[in-house]
Amino acid sequence: MKVNCCSKKPVIEIHSGNNLCKTHFVEYFESKVFGTIREFDLIGKSEHLGVAVSGGKDSLTVLHLLKRLSAQNPKIKLTAMLIDEGIEGYRDKTIIDAKEFCNKNKIELRIYSYKDEFGHTLDEGFTKIATGHNLDDECQSILMNQFNNRIAESARLGPKNGINESRFFIQRIKPLYLCTEKEVTAYAFMNGILKGLNECPNVGLSYRAQVRDTLNDMENKFPGTKYSIVNSFLQTLPLLKEKFKSSSPINPCAKCNEPCSNDICNACFYLEKIYLRSEASRQ
Repeated sequence: MKVNCCSKKPVIEIHSGNNLCKTHFVEYFESKVFGTIREFDLIGKSEHLGVAVSGGKDSLTVLHLLKRLSAQNPKIKLTAMLIDEGIEGYRDKTIIDAKEFCNKNKIELRIYSYKDEFGHTLDEGFTKIATGHNLDDECQSILMNQFNNRIAESARLGPKNGINESRFFIQRIKPLYLCTEKEVTAYAFMNGILKGLNECPNVGLSYRAQVRDTLNDMENKFPGTKYSIVNSFLQTLPLLKEKFKSSSPINPCAKCNEPCSNDICNACFYLEKIYLRSEASRQ
């Protein structure tokens, strides 16, 4: 039986089936995010957080909430980072949104472009990097790894990325880990964080998009499916991390010196393939 939270007009139905008004949904959402940070010990008392920003709803929502956290604790410093891949008609628009948000909230924003920076190492001095990955993203990654027999890669998932701690690797954290994409979108619009939705034009061509659509169909038919997948995964995650701990060393890449689990990192591997193809086309 669906229940309204109060006498106010409901704006969203959450996975439990309850309908929440704007005020109670915002409280519910923020409580879940800050609860995730506490439960999984994502942020310490003194941090310099690099926040990976795209200008989209997820990353700006993370930045918005971490800004509130840093306002309460001056020992938590924020720096937003944006990678400009050069996707015309998409990234240029999200860069504008990111700049406006950071200017309004007095957050330092560093923009790096593939064209200028790719292949160069960057020593940022961050203690952790926060990303906007949400519950939907995690569900998709879990299933993709299952479908492709990449269980060792699943061991690197979770609210904190990675298996082993290393001086080469900056910890990645996901404050929105237990929030669905639907909830993040609603929160972003209700708080004026997002003016409109901008989706990468290439996303529909990906394998992830196919898994996303399948998951959304299951969620529509059987509400709570995504929560069940992630919650059951969290119960097995400690076992996965322990199993693959010794087989997942972090070493510096032989070419760029960035951290990787193989002799050469994926960035250098694909850069080499692009170079070889380019050379072949010229011949």
